[in-house]
Amino acid sequence: MSEPHEWDEGTWRGMVGQLRAGRNLKPAAWPNGARCAVALSFDSDHETNELRDGGRSPARLSWGEFGARRGIPRIRAALDHHGFKASFFVPAVAALLHPDEQRALAQDGHEIGLHGWIHEVNSRLDAETERDLMLRASDTLEQIAGTRPVGMRTPSWDYSPHTLAIARELGLLYDSSLFADDDPYEIVADGTPTGIVELPVEWIRDDAAYFMMNRFGAQRPYTPPEAVLDIFSREFEGAHAEGGLFLLTMHPHVIGYRSRMFILEELLARIAAKGDCWVATHADIARHCARAAGLKEYR
Repeated sequence: MSEPHEWDEGTWRGMVGQLRAGRNLKPAAWPNGARCAVALSFDSDHETNELRDGGRSPARLSWGEFGARRGIPRIRAALDHHGFKASFFVPAVAALLHPDEQRALAQDGHEIGLHGWIHEVNSRLDAETERDLMLRASDTLEQIAGTRPVGMRTPSWDYSPHTLAIARELGLLYDSSLFADDDPYEIVADGTPTGIVELPVEWIRDDAAYFMMNRFGAQRPYTPPEAVLDIFSREFEGAHAEGGLFLLTMHPHVIGYRSRMFILEELLARIAAKGDCWVATHADIARHCARAAGLKEYR
């Protein structure tokens, strides 16, 4: 295979053009005159972080269990304090391990979204396997939570060349795994608008980037929680000033500790104090953007 510096223009343009940001979908107005939209999301990976890699460590599996046992109740209490609704992206295996958790969240008005089968890495899978896992995951979440998912977040925000086609087959309304903007946009595939809303993510708005560690390597947590709160708050203040979208990704097994929960609690308090933020699920924000732009609303 040729080296990248040897590629002709058609090759590198084709790679870049697979998935691109299309038209900006930030609406002219958010519901009820809100200044900005806030999308709070929690990737409930639980035990699948260990299972995905074939790990059998009881200690690592118990770390995932902490997310369900302590992280989720603390997160729910923080959200309930302000009456905020959030989106929980759940691998199907995690949902099968903790079905009552998903049912309770859905009954409270939170969204349960697709997050793979066992937190697999899509780019390592062939198209048939990836499709089977995504369809099975969608069926499983529907059976457990009572509602078929309308959006996805790929595990580890990893995309294969086949991921978007599978999402379109499922008729998904939105994706939340790509990085091309701060605000919602329409995904364009090979130059063709898809009608799928992208609610973009970023590692700087993700708790795991600051607190995860490699127990056998040199990587150790180094960012003080106060600094993470400052980063998240500056991202929120920027979105508020621009009238755009503030989307935050957290993990119950990461944020759910006593020394870190204040980050979420303080941030929610600052959002509430503004008095002009629309805090909604990813699905509701995507629906609003799709309607405002005249896109076909898939679900």
